[in-house]
Amino acid sequence: MPAGAGGTPGAVGTPGAVGTPGAVGAPGRARRPTAARRGLLSLGTTFAVAFAVITATVTVLVGILSYNAAARLVRVDQQSVFDEVVQDLRGEVRENRMTPVDFSSTAPGHDLVRPARTDVQVLGPDGSVFDPGSPGLPVVAADRRIAGAAPAGEVVVHAEVDVGNDIYRVATVSLGGSRGAVQVAQEFSDTEDLLRTLQRRTLVLMAAVVVAAGLFGWWLARRITRRLVVLTRAAEVVARTRRLGIQVPVAGHDEVGRLGRAFDRMLGRLAQSEEDQRRLVQDAGHELRTPLTSLRTNISLLRRIDELPPGTREELVADLTQEARELTDLVNELVDLAAGQSDTEPPQRVDLADIAEDVAGLARRRSGRKVVVRASGDTTTDGRPGMLTRALSNLVENAVKFDRDGRSPVEIHVAGPARPGTVRVEVRDRGPGIADDDLIRVFDRFYRAADARSLPGSGLGLSIVREVSLAHGGAPYAFRREGGGTVIGFTVGGGAPDRTDAPR
Repeated sequence: MPAGAGGTPGAVGTPGAVGTPGAVGAPGRARRPTAARRGLLSLGTTFAVAFAVITATVTVLVGILSYNAAARLVRVDQQSVFDEVVQDLRGEVRENRMTPVDFSSTAPGHDLVRPARTDVQVLGPDGSVFDPGSPGLPVVAADRRIAGAAPAGEVVVHAEVDVGNDIYRVATVSLGGSRGAVQVAQEFSDTEDLLRTLQRRTLVLMAAVVVAAGLFGWWLARRITRRLVVLTRAAEVVARTRRLGIQVPVAGHDEVGRLGRAFDRMLGRLAQSEEDQRRLVQDAGHELRTPLTSLRTNISLLRRIDELPPGTREELVADLTQEARELTDLVNELVDLAAGQSDTEPPQRVDLADIAEDVAGLARRRSGRKVVVRASGDTTTDGRPGMLTRALSNLVENAVKFDRDGRSPVEIHVAGPARPGTVRVEVRDRGPGIADDDLIRVFDRFYRAADARSLPGSGLGLSIVREVSLAHGGAPYAFRREGGGTVIGFTVGGGAPDRTDAPR
């Protein structure tokens, strides 16, 4: 059963393929827009700046919180030491009757109330300095009042007292019985100097961290966006040169790597689609020349139709009618083939056995031939019913056309999944069969075997079957039938079956 069909599957675009419609720019004139021209930062720069800003914000917050915590701890620790000294002194004077002499720097045991970084000055009963401190501490009215106080352990505290170039914290504790008082002072200006030094060093460290973060962010941004830059340049080359066959460098398994592979596959499919369109136009132009040439020849004869004998006139009109019909069929099948390649019919759940019954009924009415349908297993699948009906109709019409004797019925077999997710549809006849050399080409566009060229047809029917099958994730197949005839069919999902998959 010779037949015609479309081009071989898997055609890919050539590097020199012409660009698809909508490509941007003309070769030699397109200019790559720069970030400065657009007034925008590049992705790498944006990433680096964002990284530096986030790092700076975090660093400043951590630095401020760390400094405040450290300063608070130091100040609280110094205050605790001073309070402890004052409390020890108050406890001492309350438990023992003590005089200014007991706290004189010349008296034994005076170091009891003179810990490190603590200055002690002793006041007499009238508030005068009995034993000056080093340095000497100022005495105000409140201190003189405490010196003449009767209760022991009464205290007055001065938070900030300027002594020379330093600042002290001073507490005056009464000895009781109007015997005088002891002044205890703690210098905290050196602590503040230490904290200011710590503050400066923290600021320097934060600045260094911010600069380092900016440099690291710039390096990291370049490393991350390097592949995106490559993809962008590839897209710009495609837009500028309209060449779809360029090689897209792909590396990595992250989102950028997936994007690169998807972009590469997209370009491959666009190039393949463009090549298919180009071949379709070339093949269609070649096939249309023959009937058009014949039409022109016969039309030229119409000018001398009065000179032709009646029998010749009838033959001329019959030839014109036949050529017009063949040309119409060819154009219709070209339209069907193009529609099959870009069909927008939404997929839905269909039963291929029901489609086979509809096609068989239509074929019986048109040809008067016996067409039987045999179905087994689950024949439902997801597909486009219009495309599947068109493909199965082409197979049945092909079988009816080449099995001219018609002694045996044309059989449509629909089988459920021999493999998971695969439904097989095939048409069997008892015609003359297909030569082995023609089996591998019956699905090529416009291909017609030598013994089929005298029969009507365009050579596109089986090509449409191939396109429909591939669009549904399957594959077409054809082989000689045992006992004579041909089996031609296709699968929906799962690829082509082995010849042993189906009974004969």
